Formats: sequence, structure tokens, C-alpha cells
Amino acid sequence: MATESSSKTAVYAALFGNVLVAVTKIGAAAWTGSSAMTSEAVHSLVDTTNEILLLYGYRRASRSPDESHPLGYGRELYFWSFIVALLIFALGAGVSLYQGVLHVAAPEPIESPIVSFVVLGLSFLFEGGSWLVALRRFSSDGQRFGYYQAFVRSKDPPAFMVLLEDSAALVGIAIAAAATAAAVWLRQPVWDGIGSILIGILLAIVSIGLARESKSLLIGEPADPELARSVLDIARRSPGVLRANGLLTVQLSPVEVVAALSIEFADDKRADDIERCVVSIEAEIRKRHPSVAALFIKPQTDARYRAVRARRYG
Repeated sequence: MATESSSKTAVYAALFGNVLVAVTKIGAAAWTGSSAMTSEAVHSLVDTTNEILLLYGYRRASRSPDESHPLGYGRELYFWSFIVALLIFALGAGVSLYQGVLHVAAPEPIESPIVSFVVLGLSFLFEGGSWLVALRRFSSDGQRFGYYQAFVRSKDPPAFMVLLEDSAALVGIAIAAAATAAAVWLRQPVWDGIGSILIGILLAIVSIGLARESKSLLIGEPADPELARSVLDIARRSPGVLRANGLLTVQLSPVEVVAALSIEFADDKRADDIERCVVSIEAEIRKRHPSVAALFIKPQTDARYRAVRARRYG
């Protein structure tokens, strides 16, 4: 729950920052007529909508299991994360590329460029504050596994989404500032459109990466390997267990896992002995790993387990 709480904090910080940034960019875009600034304003509006959808996903995912959804609603967060990635691509990247092409085809001078630079500077400060909050949330895994591996391994889309969104926003602000400076100082307004196109390409790349990871979680990824090793170790050390054959896990949400455990019990164990052993294993696993929301234990010989596994995976 601490992980979920810190991720929510990052999302709230991003929402607050994006609202401030969107308001300032919209005003600057209307004042100056800059294509790059318009793209940045759209980018911030999309980011604001994204944070709202992620918070909505958290709320929907927190509902308790019921008869129609016996494993709960945790994957709703993964669904809304996937929708967020699509919005970044369709709205953020699409509008930026459209604006850029229009202004490259028919360049227009930027009015009051000083306003653009002031707004971009303020936006960088707002986005930078949100980025630091998101980085702090993600830094422990990033330092442990490397940031790319932490991104791939993460089961909490909002944690890496906010960080990547804010990183893209900071790079986008730098591109917009450089494009505006080139358009003004070189007296070539076409650079404004080029800047908008570059921002669109940046957003497209980020959205594709986010969509790929969110889709993988939505379809069903295994839990963290360390959890799987711990569960198997608990089973192996339990009295009456001859062999812990293997474990199948699926991540239901950032804080929920479903697990299916194959165990071979000693031949001299009666049905009631096996039942007591299963209860003991379940209690120990839930004590050590509260994230295991559902646990299924199947008595099975090692040979049978390997045969079923070979038939399933080839």
C-alpha cells in the first residue's frame, strides 16, 4: 500500500503542475501565435487529462471483489494506463505534428517572443517540480536495476508514466525554446513549425513505449521473480512437502498477485494431513506476502507437473 500511496502522490503532483503549465501555455500560445507553444499547450492539456484518468483508474481498481469479478478490479488501472498512452499518441503527438506541418507549409512570424520565453521558463520550473517527485518515487528501483530495467519490470504504470510524461515535457519545453529562438534570431519562422514536429515525434516515441508496457500488464505479466522464489522457498521448507514443483503467478494490480502453486506431498500423508499442510503454507505465504490476493495449491507429482508444463509451453 505504501507503493500505491507514493505513486498517487506523484500523480497528484503531476496534475497540479500540469494545470499550472497548461494555463500559462494556452495564454502564451494565444498571445504569440507560436506553433511550438501551441503544441506545448496541447501537450500539457493531454497530460492533465491523463493524470485525471490515472486517478480514476486508481479509484476503480480499489473496489472489492464480487461475484462478477472474483479476482477484483485491479486491472482497471492497467486499462486506464493503456488509454492514457493512446491519448498521448492520438492527441499529443497527432496535434503537434499537424500544427508543425501547417506552420512549415505556411510560416508565420512569432509575436512577442519574450512572452514565450518567460512562459517556457515558468513551465520548466513547474514541470521540474513534478518530475522530481516522480523521480524520487522511481529512483530506488532505478538505482537497483537500472532505469530501463526498472521501467520494464515495474508493475505500477502510473509510477513510470508520470516520470516519462514529465521527462518528455521537459525535453519538449527545451525544443520549443530552441525553435522559438531560432525562428526569432534567424528570422526564419519555419523553425517554429519544425519545433512542433519534433515535439510530436518525441510524444509519439514516448506513447509507443508506454502503450507497449501497459498492454503487457493488461494482458497479464508474471509477478516479480523475487516473490516467486520466496513463495517456492516457503513451500519447500513446509513439513510434509516432498517437492515444490513450480509456481504460476499473474499480476492483477500494482499491489495484488494471483498465484498457483504445484506441490508434491510425501506419500505417507493422508488427506487431512495434506489439508493442514496447505493451510499452513497459505498462512505463511500471506503473512510474508500480503500482495498475494488469491492462492491456489495443487497436489501434483513432479513428473506430472513437467508433462503439463511441456504440453502448455511446448
